[in-house]
Amino acid sequence: MMFKKLSFLGGILTALFLSYSSQAAEAPQKISDSNKAAVSPSAPLAPEAAVPKKLSDPEQAALTGDVTRAQDAPEPPAMESPDALTNYNRVVFHFNDTLDRLFLKPVATLYNKIVPRPLHKGITNFFSNIDNIPTIVNDVLQFKLYYALNDSWRLVINSTVGILGLVDVGSRIGLKPHHEDFGLTMAHWGYKNSNYFVVPFFGPGTIRDVLGWPVDYFLFSIYPHINNTTVRYSIYGVGIVDRRSNLLQYQDVFDQVAIDRYVFMRNAYLQHRNYQIQENEKPRDAFSRNSL
Repeated sequence: MMFKKLSFLGGILTALFLSYSSQAAEAPQKISDSNKAAVSPSAPLAPEAAVPKKLSDPEQAALTGDVTRAQDAPEPPAMESPDALTNYNRVVFHFNDTLDRLFLKPVATLYNKIVPRPLHKGITNFFSNIDNIPTIVNDVLQFKLYYALNDSWRLVINSTVGILGLVDVGSRIGLKPHHEDFGLTMAHWGYKNSNYFVVPFFGPGTIRDVLGWPVDYFLFSIYPHINNTTVRYSIYGVGIVDRRSNLLQYQDVFDQVAIDRYVFMRNAYLQHRNYQIQENEKPRDAFSRNSL
C-alpha cells in the first residue's frame, strides 16, 4: 500500500514538473496582469516562491533563448545510478518475464486452484520455517543475539509442536517472524550501496545480494544436507511455486499500475531492500525485547 502511494505521488510530481517546464518555455516574457497579481505582496506566496530561485547557466540560457550559452554552459554532475546495468537488466528481465508468463505463472495458478487453502497455508509455513535456519546464522553474524534467540525458539517450537513448521505456533505465543540473509549481513557491515542486477531464472537482486545467495544456500540452508537429489530439488521447486502462487494476489495491481514493468519491479525491489537495511541500522540493545 505504501509503495502504491509513493508511485502515485511520483506520477503527480512528474506531471506537474512537465507541465511547468512546457509553460516556462512557451510563455512570453511580459508578465500578464493576472500573473502580476499572483506575485503581488498581497497574494500568499508558496514556500518555494517566497525565496527567488537562482537559475543555473543552462536554465537561464534556455529561458532567454541564448542557444550558444546553453551549449557552452557546464552540465551538472551526474548522480550515481543504482541501475548502471540497465540495458543488460532489461534484456534479462524480459527473458525472465516471458518464462514466468509461459510456465511459472500457469503452474502457480493451477497450484492455487487444486491445493486446499489450509494445506496451502501449511506449505507456506513449512518453507518459512526452514528459512529460519539461514536467518539464525545471519543473526549471529550481525551480533543480534535477541533475534538469534527469538528465531531459534521459533524454529524449535514450529518444527516440533507445529509439526515440521506446517503450523506457525511461534507467532501465536509472541515469537515474531523475522528475516535475515547474507546480503543484509554484508550491508550491516558496510556494503550498503550496490547496483541493481537481474539474474536469469532467479530474478531481481543487487550485486551484493547475488553474492550472498550461494552463501545462504550452500553454507546456511538445509538443502545441501538432503542427500537424495530428487527430494532436494523437488522440495526446492515446490517452494518456488508456493512463493509465486502467493504473489498472484498482487498480479492485477501490478498489471494496472505498472506502465513500465521493469521500472516497477526494480523500484519495488530496491525500496524493499533499503527498508530492510534501514531497519537493521536502527540502534537496538542486542539483549532487549525492543529489538523486535
